Amino acid sequence: MRGGRREGGGLIDGFLVERRAESDYPGALAALAYVVSPEPVLGPELLALSRAVADRYAGSLADVLQLAVPPRNGRAESRPSPEPLPPPPAPSAGSWERYAQGPAFLRALSEGGAPRAVWTALPGPHWPEELARATAATLASGRGALVVVPDGRTAGRVDAALTALLGPGRHALLTADSGPEKRYREWLAVRRGSVRAVVGTRAAMFAPVADLGLVAVWDDGDASHSDDNAPFPHVREVLELRAAHGRCAFLLGGTNCTVEAAQLVESGWALPLRADREQLRIAAPLVRTVDDGELARDGAARAARLPSLAWQTVRDGLRRGPVLVQVPRRGYAPRLACERCREPARCRHCAGPLQAPDQRDLDCAWCGRPETAWHCAACGSNRLRARIVGARRTAEELGRAFPAVPVRTSGRDHILDSVPDAPALVVSTPGAEPVADGGYAAALLLDGWAMVGRPDLRAGEEALRRWTAAAALVRGQPEGGTVVVVAEPTLRPVQALVRWDPVGHARRELAERAELGFPPVSRMASVTGTPEALATFLAAAALPPEAEVLGPVPVTGPGRPRRPGDAPPGETWQRALLRVPPGSGAALAAALKAAQAARMSRGNAEQVRIRVDPPDIG
Repeated sequence: MRGGRREGGGLIDGFLVERRAESDYPGALAALAYVVSPEPVLGPELLALSRAVADRYAGSLADVLQLAVPPRNGRAESRPSPEPLPPPPAPSAGSWERYAQGPAFLRALSEGGAPRAVWTALPGPHWPEELARATAATLASGRGALVVVPDGRTAGRVDAALTALLGPGRHALLTADSGPEKRYREWLAVRRGSVRAVVGTRAAMFAPVADLGLVAVWDDGDASHSDDNAPFPHVREVLELRAAHGRCAFLLGGTNCTVEAAQLVESGWALPLRADREQLRIAAPLVRTVDDGELARDGAARAARLPSLAWQTVRDGLRRGPVLVQVPRRGYAPRLACERCREPARCRHCAGPLQAPDQRDLDCAWCGRPETAWHCAACGSNRLRARIVGARRTAEELGRAFPAVPVRTSGRDHILDSVPDAPALVVSTPGAEPVADGGYAAALLLDGWAMVGRPDLRAGEEALRRWTAAAALVRGQPEGGTVVVVAEPTLRPVQALVRWDPVGHARRELAERAELGFPPVSRMASVTGTPEALATFLAAAALPPEAEVLGPVPVTGPGRPRRPGDAPPGETWQRALLRVPPGSGAALAAALKAAQAARMSRGNAEQVRIRVDPPDIG
């Protein structure tokens, strides 16, 4: 139950988790000021999970509880939850028959087993129903199931599949889009045992499902699965903890395969769940490659930046249905590069990126100084090109190239859920691609060089993840589905897409990272703060002897927008990376947690931010 007590003249909220006749606390105890609610929202299992997450990520229990227990809503709490329904019958295998071990996996769930699988889903529209069947099989055993997906649109697709398979009243939908009252009402129904199945977004990873029998995460490489609030837990890791501590089944699925997923299979912690090549040839589209330096001779195609192959693919696809065009970023291109050598255009004063907000004059995105006589420091050219042309600009160019075809855009400002099965050009940024009724006839993946060339450890993996997510919306090759990726054909992610082999790509990435000592084979943590605070923290932390300190290096520049943990304007912060070999991750997290606790107990006002296994190592 929730309660509060007075401390230092104010009221402190808290949870009453246990009553004892005696206490081992040596100081004076203060009486509770009041009890906010008698509802037992923090049970032993959720408390144990929260402690484990805090230890795993070098955080505090209080921070984890803020993520695990939603804010109270009195109106929702006062209403009774519905009576639970009896378990449904075990479902048939359905489209799980396409996977060699699919029926056996469902059978193990319905019989009360706890299999662990890394599922490489076939492209196409069937995966929401397959997640629903795995959930139904778990419910048939009398246990609960939890499915966590990256966003509300994806949750809506799984929600619809569950409703179609099980009928209403057997599962809860936990997303931020539901609003605080409805979401808390659904959460209470789960905690009270009225429903035993949950589908939701990131915060649902802590859902207190009774008799949990299955935890599942879809598309674990999506950045939305990593929480932006301390201690920054990742859905995949939290669900691994729940599977290990609760001895329940685990399912990690996606059309792609992350390096972390490959490691789970490599270590033997989970087994692979894949289809054979024959099934893949039926489900996957034909993927072709073309270098972006090759432009069509046709004037309209050249204006739209389309190579001949891409131009022909669009024209043929529009005869049969909608065509998807994926571009890396939204809006007009704010970042510029040399037209000749593609070296990023930088400010001469602060080295910040140059931009052209009005499409004419240049200025710096960091310091705001105008630039009137730019030339490339690498090759001397004075001609600029957009590093990435965004969705709005691309839509305009394609509209001129195909004037008789409707052009629709889907991006961060306006995301389309679906488009009809009719000829149209659908220009989208990654992650915002709408589903096409009947699948897209074709797809273009533009500016592949920009996605692969990002200065990030995960650049290749992330490019392949975004490409496969878009290509999976295209009809299979027997139905004429074609995908053209505009990128250097010899690049490893491009070749993996052509072969539709995300597992092979992940295995090679894992082997290289093991050789170089990179995550996830090693464990790593970033510590960020002012130079003085960071130096003091590292000197006081009792790091494991095998820990390697990389840096520190500056992490922010003047004029960048502030986010939680960023340096204030005009102040430079530094980041140090701490790396330990396999088996020492728990010791590293414990040392960082102890050092942070000691620092806070001394009342140090300077902030130091700790992030274990940061997702954005450059």
